[in-house]
Amino acid sequence: MALYYILAINPGSTSTKVAVYINTKVIFLKSIPHNLEELAKFKRISDQYKYRKDIVIEELKNAQIEFEKIQVVVGRGGLLKPIKSGIYKVNEAMKKDLQEGILGQHASNLGGLIADDVARMLPNAKAYIADPVVVDELEDVARFTGHPLFKRISIFHALNQKATARSYARLLNKKYEDLNLIITHMGGGISVGAHKNGKVIDVNQALDGEGPFSPERSGTLPAGALASLCYSEDYSLEDVKRMITGEGGYVAYFGTNNAYEIELMAMEGDENARLIQDAMSYQIAKEIGAMATVLQGDVDGIILTGGIANNPMVCEFIKKMVSFIAPVIIYPGEDEMHALAMNGLMVLKGEIEPKEYDESNMIVSDID
Repeated sequence: MALYYILAINPGSTSTKVAVYINTKVIFLKSIPHNLEELAKFKRISDQYKYRKDIVIEELKNAQIEFEKIQVVVGRGGLLKPIKSGIYKVNEAMKKDLQEGILGQHASNLGGLIADDVARMLPNAKAYIADPVVVDELEDVARFTGHPLFKRISIFHALNQKATARSYARLLNKKYEDLNLIITHMGGGISVGAHKNGKVIDVNQALDGEGPFSPERSGTLPAGALASLCYSEDYSLEDVKRMITGEGGYVAYFGTNNAYEIELMAMEGDENARLIQDAMSYQIAKEIGAMATVLQGDVDGIILTGGIANNPMVCEFIKKMVSFIAPVIIYPGEDEMHALAMNGLMVLKGEIEPKEYDESNMIVSDID
């Protein structure tokens, strides 16, 4: 059997995860923490990529990884222009958009930049990203908001949702493209996607404005009250943005984004913690119900994944509300490193064709 060596790189806000796989087996995995004072020296997140790349290389050398054997470097995808699902070659147009932060500055933007730099250092490697958060498969009817100045956009946990869907399909000995699924990623942000025959035809915009509240995000807020707050002169634009993303949800209620801490508080009898945890679960279940209507009730399974899927109270609450729709399956945690590596493996084995980051794969909607 041929041996394929894959390097996966996943930059987060305060750490960079690195893994090396031989086929499906991980031989090296490390989360490299970054000093916040060191990161603060960089004006933009994209300016961090050389600093982080050098640390990644050092860690791989310390682990005595055989660089010459690595054939593919797969980085986490960032806030690019809306594109089709798949694995993409890192090209100059992609690097330009990642460096500029065309849809915003986020640590995931560094994935493609670091992957490309590392691949150029290796004798036999090519650089890719896979299923970035901007994967857009929305049906046109799902893009309307109710006012022409606003349009719904697709930003969600595409990598983990797609990987989990394929894992469940393999368990059933079926193709992902033959199933209708509702998949909920529950982490720092929460996204609930309606997967119809291999495409996410509707999903809440999980970054800064729709759906359930989460450990870090406020989710859908009352529009009138939000507008009044914005014009109260008590808060700046940046204050409001932080309320929505980063300082919303559990952070606003408890001062922490640690969902496990809230779980323990609820287990130990803290009634307020239990109520707010239940409220989050309630909103997740409501969103799942909404996606069931998108699929017209034809749902093969409801999957709960992400770190909060380890919480039995949350999962049981949701199951009681939605199990009448379809079986509820729990995939606790998220393994983005494995998902990145498996995308790279499929390229090496010729099972999927890498896409080009160009106009042919970008989503341009005529909806006004």
